[in-house]
Amino acid sequence: MFHFDFSKILDQFTYHPESPLIFSSGVFLFFFIGFFAIYRALIPHERARIIWATLFSVYFYYKSSGIFFLLLVASVLLDYNLAKWIEEAETKRTKKILLVWSLVANLGMLAYFKYTNYFAEIISGLTGSAIGPFDIFLPVGISFFTFQSLSYTIDVYRGELKALNNIWDYAFFVTFFPQMVAGPIVRAVDFLPQIHRKLVVSREDFGRGVYLICVGLFKKAVISDYISVNFVERIFESPQVYSGLENLFGVYGYAMQIYCDFSGYTDMAIGIGLLLGYHFPPNFNSPYQSLSVTEFWQRWHISLSTWLRDYLYIPLGGNRKGRFRTYFNLMATMVLGGFWHGAANRFIIWGSLHGSALVVERWWKETFRLEPSAFRRMLGGIWTFHFVCFCWIFFRAENLDIVRSMLHQIFFDFRPEIFPDFLAGYATVMFWMTLGYGLHMLPPTTERWGQRMVTSLPLVFKAALITLVVMLVMQIKSSEVQPFIYFQF
Repeated sequence: MFHFDFSKILDQFTYHPESPLIFSSGVFLFFFIGFFAIYRALIPHERARIIWATLFSVYFYYKSSGIFFLLLVASVLLDYNLAKWIEEAETKRTKKILLVWSLVANLGMLAYFKYTNYFAEIISGLTGSAIGPFDIFLPVGISFFTFQSLSYTIDVYRGELKALNNIWDYAFFVTFFPQMVAGPIVRAVDFLPQIHRKLVVSREDFGRGVYLICVGLFKKAVISDYISVNFVERIFESPQVYSGLENLFGVYGYAMQIYCDFSGYTDMAIGIGLLLGYHFPPNFNSPYQSLSVTEFWQRWHISLSTWLRDYLYIPLGGNRKGRFRTYFNLMATMVLGGFWHGAANRFIIWGSLHGSALVVERWWKETFRLEPSAFRRMLGGIWTFHFVCFCWIFFRAENLDIVRSMLHQIFFDFRPEIFPDFLAGYATVMFWMTLGYGLHMLPPTTERWGQRMVTSLPLVFKAALITLVVMLVMQIKSSEVQPFIYFQF
């Protein structure tokens, strides 16, 4: 006799910290198909469609962070009302006070969950008292949705945006699941005007969406996860066990891992957004092709770079108050950007190194004004890539002792004679790393060609393409689903 097990259904509404709902899992594909079918059926009913998407987004976040989804709901309620009060306030002073409340609430929430133990450790070191560490769970993506929400209240305060009159519209903007937990950071001024436009998913948008989902899934679940589990994690856990050659390739491997992981998530987020009728800003543009550190930050995590520029660097004075003030503003922005990534000295060092490089490059350009010859451009590309890789050591290592061990091995125990044995022992890892860098270095025309090819396919072949990528992932992936790196930020 057929017996229906309701416990399996109820289990889908239970938070499991060991198995969060992420794009690269088969469970997400199952849920998304069901969500998408209802979403498409509701296209003629705008309000019902927005509510349905918002509720699914909150559920998606619940499956990532459990009860802390209430923080997301509280953030929506608070900033929606504060923005309305800012717009209605009659005096500049009242508007500023209300904006400060938004800043304190959002940044205070971020500081508590992300930085309490960091500052407790500092106080303990200074006073000799035992403070912490406290058992504080870091909600997934809190850095992303707080910055996204702040962009709304700040833009309303500046008069660049009208406050919304419907809380479901605002909730839809903040919680929209494709980019909520790991970016790109979508600003209200870019997203809100799309909400009430006639929802049309063109053939080109649908094809580009499928292409980006396939590419992103391949980057994350094949290249990034494979080289991480089978090589990078081992090197960074015990660098002293490996030669300098292996450590150096471990750094190169992490550079490709974090790019494929983060840009892979972004590709899937943008692709899913396109399938749902919404456009997100680009977040990556072949960053390892950069010829300077300045250019790198115009190509890497673009939504964060422009957010910090518009809401921190420019308000500090930008480049409007003289050369040395510009240098200070650059440095302060990058240090705070590093601290945004994590509550540890190594992130501050990472941000400081990038800030110092931006200052030096700006000084060099202002002082010498040299024409960039082909040779200088080549040197610039080599220098930029290796400087970025050097900085990634601080970003990835669990502590500064690991950093010291890796640098010691690279500079004092390199052992180049083991290179043939290294290639033979890590042949598959080197294959995926080489493929990753090779694809990364292709010109933009190649990507546009790929998008046109996928767009031209009949719907059944698009479905087959996604199926093939999923099958490839299932064949190559590690035994456990690997969370996205930027979930921890």
